Amino acid sequence: MCGIFGIINHKSASHIAYYGIHALQHRGQESAGIVSSNGREVYARHGMGLVSDVFPGAHILNKLEGDMAIGHNRYSTTGASSEINIQPLLFKHHEAFISIAHNGNLINLKEPTEELEDEGALFKTSTDTEIIVHFIVRSIRKRMTLKIQEALNRIQGAYSLLIMTRDAMYVARDPLGLRPMAIGRKDGAWVFSSETSSFDLIGAEYVRDVRPGELIRVGRGSDEMKSTRIAKKETPKHCIFELIYFSRPDSKVYGDMVDRTRRKLGKVLALENDEAEKADIVVSVPDSSNTIAIGYSRRSGIKYEISLIRNHYVGRTFISPEQGDRDMKVHLKFNPIRGTLKDREIILVDDSIVRGTTLKKLIRLLKDAGAAKVHVRIASPPIKHPCYYGLDFPTSEELIANGRSNDEIRDAIGADSLRYLSVDGMLSAMVKDKEHFCTACFTGNYPLQVRNNGGNKTMYVNEIS
Repeated sequence: MCGIFGIINHKSASHIAYYGIHALQHRGQESAGIVSSNGREVYARHGMGLVSDVFPGAHILNKLEGDMAIGHNRYSTTGASSEINIQPLLFKHHEAFISIAHNGNLINLKEPTEELEDEGALFKTSTDTEIIVHFIVRSIRKRMTLKIQEALNRIQGAYSLLIMTRDAMYVARDPLGLRPMAIGRKDGAWVFSSETSSFDLIGAEYVRDVRPGELIRVGRGSDEMKSTRIAKKETPKHCIFELIYFSRPDSKVYGDMVDRTRRKLGKVLALENDEAEKADIVVSVPDSSNTIAIGYSRRSGIKYEISLIRNHYVGRTFISPEQGDRDMKVHLKFNPIRGTLKDREIILVDDSIVRGTTLKKLIRLLKDAGAAKVHVRIASPPIKHPCYYGLDFPTSEELIANGRSNDEIRDAIGADSLRYLSVDGMLSAMVKDKEHFCTACFTGNYPLQVRNNGGNKTMYVNEIS
């Protein structure tokens, strides 16, 4: 669930790319990078940490020359959390270069990885993204568009891609459209982003989404955007978790505003749970659940109160890669407003429960602050199955809902009551047809079957500084 941003044919490309990935910081906090080019030279900066840490001032961005740039925020699903895996990846090729930024997760990689290694391929990283570049440079097709098209037909999984060469930028989205990707315009330049919230920050106009299975080319100095298809058209299977949790509420994803969808989720949740214990106030787990809770409050008639304050200088707990770090961040991240909680029964609204770690500690926090009872309402069904397409819950064992009943989950997190939104209720809140969404983590119905997914397990060097 990384964030990627690209811009071509703008004199301030690297500066705009910086603001672009800054607006996507919520999508990954392990590392950040920008690669830029003026058509002759290529410039790059990568680093572990937040965007503002990696790019601490304009003097750094001024060194990233050129009229095109791609940027990336990372949180790892395939490949270790280390400096060697920071994107955009950059490779020299025939006196030129290829740089690639990837949001998603590839599957069924064991055979193609072994095939490449048998042919003599040397892997620099342990990410699945590098495999795409190996397929591109091994293609015998003459045009880069055809090389990329051939390479993408050899992989499976979820991907939105930005690929930059000396003379063009290429944008691609997997045939099922599992991961989002938007197209915009700014000052005559083309811009591409995982979410439209970055367009708002840089003053770009949203044009449309990259279509599932579409490959786009924009040349340096050209205003033309050329579109081709990677594969035959299929029924989309958009990741529904983007709308429930991951995307910013001010973004437009899959053709609908995230904020509006979350309000609808809250309203449906209230309708499905009208038998719930009568409570005094509705409280959200900030920030992704704020508008869900507003929708719940309006439909249920129970007053919405801000009772948890989030420290915005602490990263998202769900995407923190280490469990111990995640536990500490729960305490650092939230603080209750005791005056709104004392002796009150509350409806605590959250978008989902993955491992249950955060919610368990929050419930304890609320009760310690004086809440009489905490009734938990979740705006999605129980997550019982691992995600292979880019979300950070790859095994069933780490999911609290796996093998547990509703009452067992309630007891495990310390809630007084617990209700989930049904699958049908969740889908009814979507603006698209319900067949257009991937619900595999809830239902186990995977749009792409995963075989022995050995992946790129290439050894990487632990550099000590």
